[in-house]
Amino acid sequence: MPNVEEKLRALRAKLLYHAKRYYVDDDPEISDYEYDMMYAELLKLEAAHPEFFDPSSPSQRVGGKPLDKFEKVTHTVQMNSLSDVFSFEELREFLDRVAETVPNAEYSVEPKIDGLSVSLRYENGVFVQGATRGDGFVGEDVTQNLRTIFSIPMQLTEPLNLTVRGEVYMPRAVFERINLAREGAGQALLANPRNAAAGSLRQLDPKIAAERKLDIFIFNFQEGSLYPDGKEPQTHIETLSRLAELGFKTLENTAVSNNAEGIIAHIQRLGELRDGLAYDIDGVVIKINDLATRTRLGEGTNTPKWAVAYKFPPEQKQTKLEDVVVAVGRTGVLTPTAILSPVRLAGTTVSRATLHNLELIRERDIRIGDIVTVQKAGDIIPEVVKSHPELRSPNVKEFFMPEFCPSCGEPVFYDADEGAATRCTNSRCPAQLSRSIEHFASKDAMSIDGLGPQIVEALLQNGLITDAADLYSLTAEDVAKMERMGEKSAQNLIDAIEKSKNAGLERLVYALGIRNVGEVAAAALAAHYGTLEALQGATVEELCSIEDFGQITAECVTNFFSHPQNIELCQRLSAAGLLTVSTAKPADDLFKGLTFVLTGTLPTMSRDEAGEKIKAAGGKVSGSVSAKTHFVVAGEAAGSKLTKARTLGVPVIDEETLLRMIAERTTTP
Repeated sequence: MPNVEEKLRALRAKLLYHAKRYYVDDDPEISDYEYDMMYAELLKLEAAHPEFFDPSSPSQRVGGKPLDKFEKVTHTVQMNSLSDVFSFEELREFLDRVAETVPNAEYSVEPKIDGLSVSLRYENGVFVQGATRGDGFVGEDVTQNLRTIFSIPMQLTEPLNLTVRGEVYMPRAVFERINLAREGAGQALLANPRNAAAGSLRQLDPKIAAERKLDIFIFNFQEGSLYPDGKEPQTHIETLSRLAELGFKTLENTAVSNNAEGIIAHIQRLGELRDGLAYDIDGVVIKINDLATRTRLGEGTNTPKWAVAYKFPPEQKQTKLEDVVVAVGRTGVLTPTAILSPVRLAGTTVSRATLHNLELIRERDIRIGDIVTVQKAGDIIPEVVKSHPELRSPNVKEFFMPEFCPSCGEPVFYDADEGAATRCTNSRCPAQLSRSIEHFASKDAMSIDGLGPQIVEALLQNGLITDAADLYSLTAEDVAKMERMGEKSAQNLIDAIEKSKNAGLERLVYALGIRNVGEVAAAALAAHYGTLEALQGATVEELCSIEDFGQITAECVTNFFSHPQNIELCQRLSAAGLLTVSTAKPADDLFKGLTFVLTGTLPTMSRDEAGEKIKAAGGKVSGSVSAKTHFVVAGEAAGSKLTKARTLGVPVIDEETLLRMIAERTTTP
């Protein structure tokens, strides 16, 4: 009869073996029930015998207390990004450059997984630390969260010291399941699997990360030893084969070629396979296979000279436009939305796409019943690219904007000066009212936690509010009477409403929902006038004197305060005790004249927090990259903004550099 320690060792070994068969090899030998019974037995034995604790035990995948923050990790091997090419012509130029130094070079051609890059470090075959890429030099320690990924071996098949690099991703099926649950709960949907994976891996509570069911592909050997006798592979493909032997889940659908035609053929094959994969890929990586040749070619400033990433163009699909519905926004704009036959696009199922306005519909000759081509702008927002008149059936219908608001029935008018918008003239329109209150309570405005669309709708339907000012006369008793609202939830909402009174004039001006007045403009108005009362008396001429304020925005402000109901709303908000004076500290001149764009997930701050620091230093924060952008601050999973910055030659910095610029009072990174 084996002793307890031997039994534990055997159980752990069996569980590790069967986990690999299931998560890495996709070839399970036992049922889920048998695995669960074995795992339950392990937990029972470990609880009874803590003296035999093993950090590499399968039971340690999800454990540990939530962290306060992630610690920094300095990479011993820099985790470089790759140069991008967007056409076969650009790819051939890269291959020709390499051929000048290395004729007839052999390349590995691999799918580029659309996820988050991490490093995994092993000591004596045991997983000891995992870190995000960060800026390539310094990342974050996310070991606890990486332990929850079952395809990462806690212990290798041999006791080696090594570091590997992989791409963490969220499988499409998991992403769809999470969004389905979020939709049912009335929560905002996750944008795409890549962003969802990045956010999941940066959860401070590993239990939350475990619920997200992330996965990983290992795509590179970073450093260490792959064999106990010192023998090392000569090519990249050999390293992947050896890593698979050690227990890693390595890239699939790879190929090797020594000519442009072969490389392009495999890229085209991966493009054809793309939609049927269980995970997202956004391109193909082409890199020198021979490791010695890589060393010979060397590294560039930020990217290796021996590799390049071919990026797929935005994925486009044809589908049928079944109908066009019109929604009313919080500013009264009527927006036509295409109802599509569901089609899978860039990792999600798309059934709706904005059509913006009637002018765009006419310009692209889009009709109800048409076959249309759709894509995701920036891989996020679905849009109709074009119609196909050549495929048009005789029973298609031309779309016309309604003459009366679909929400309140009041007449609408065409506003040619405002981007060809059709607008409802009724400020008490129910659709506008609901959305304006949602905007008022949103995070960037008054930040009333818990006051989402469903609660706003319930408050309106129950007659508890008719506008934003009514929020401040609500009582916990009134709210608790609503369906699905208990006493605790009601009190939490009232507390959040009370807390919002001190948000300050900057947020309040933005919360009012004045057309064309975003966060930056609202802050400028608050700083210039100091009080809400003074702002109400502003003239167009005065407003145009504010830096970056144009005629149209100035007229929107004066028009807003020309309506008696808006003045009354402001008076009631003031009477309710809201702070209607500016509390912002004067910005210093450190970043005066500089424009920043924030993208990706920053290590220690939210983008909002980073933006506040920039504005406090006198800088501006923009939502898009242009030739006028001075710096792009990039974090993990930075997307198209980072690509555009590199294309335009805009300096890219990380959070640490930004904070150092502020601390050192200098604008030179």
